Amino acid sequence: MLAGLHSGPFFGEEWNKDFVMADSIPADIAAMSFEEALAELETIVRGLEGGQSKLDDAISAYERGAFLKKHCEAKLKEAKAKVDKISLDAAGQVSAEPVDME
Repeated sequence: MLAGLHSGPFFGEEWNKDFVMADSIPADIAAMSFEEALAELETIVRGLEGGQSKLDDAISAYERGAFLKKHCEAKLKEAKAKVDKISLDAAGQVSAEPVDME
C-alpha cells in the first residue's frame, strides 16, 4: 500500500521542499533531542511501511514525520557547525578552525 515510501519525501525528493516545511516545527518536536526525534521518525516510518493505518492516520503520521525529519536535519546542521577542523602545521603545532560546511 505505502511501499513507495523510500522514494518519498522522507528521503529528500525535490518536491518535498514545499511539503509542510513552510510551517514552523511544533513545540513538542522542537523540544526533542536529535535521538528522540529520530526514534519517533523511525517508528512512524515502520508504521507507514506496515500499511495498516487508516488513511487519515497515515496522513497525520506522515506530516508529523516531515516535521521530525526537518528537526533532525536542523539538529545535524547545528552539530556540524560546532565541529572544528583539527590540523597540524609544519612545526607540529595543533590548531583548530571552524569547518567550512559548504
